[in-house]
Amino acid sequence: MAEETSNGVDTAAAAPKSEEQPPQIKMQILGQFIRDMSFENVAAQKGLQGEVQPDITVQVNLDARKRSDTQYEVSIKLQCDSKNKTDQAQIFLLEIDYAGIFQIENVPDDQLHPFLLIECPRMLFPFLRRVVSDVTRDGGFNPLNLDSIDFVALYRQELARRAQAQQAEGAQTV
Repeated sequence: MAEETSNGVDTAAAAPKSEEQPPQIKMQILGQFIRDMSFENVAAQKGLQGEVQPDITVQVNLDARKRSDTQYEVSIKLQCDSKNKTDQAQIFLLEIDYAGIFQIENVPDDQLHPFLLIECPRMLFPFLRRVVSDVTRDGGFNPLNLDSIDFVALYRQELARRAQAQQAEGAQTV
């Protein structure tokens, strides 16, 4: 006997067989935390006064490691360096290592590395952005609102850099 929903659609016929579908990918954030953070208000330490026009550079590094069969730790390391445009005097320096612990299931092995370094940082980034904004504001500056980061492009750049380094290394050994 076919099962029917309230709108009269036969759900047994509409549902595909479970053997045809790959297992559903599951991701859960078990926790997130600041592993390390440093904020140096150089302007206050040196007593900089007058007109300050900040020029801010942001460097991003990603890291992932396995904790157990299905748990992984992923971290985003940011370095935000602010210098005065006019004389390149240091204004502030913020370094932060923000990590999350993820429960990940049913991701194929060949897709796990990009998943860890693209999807997981994408989930952590809004929280990291908030911490950076609060720290810079509490440090006496306008809040630093980080632009969105394209983690796919960042991942591709790292793959290209590694391939180039391997190619250069191979050329040196010949």
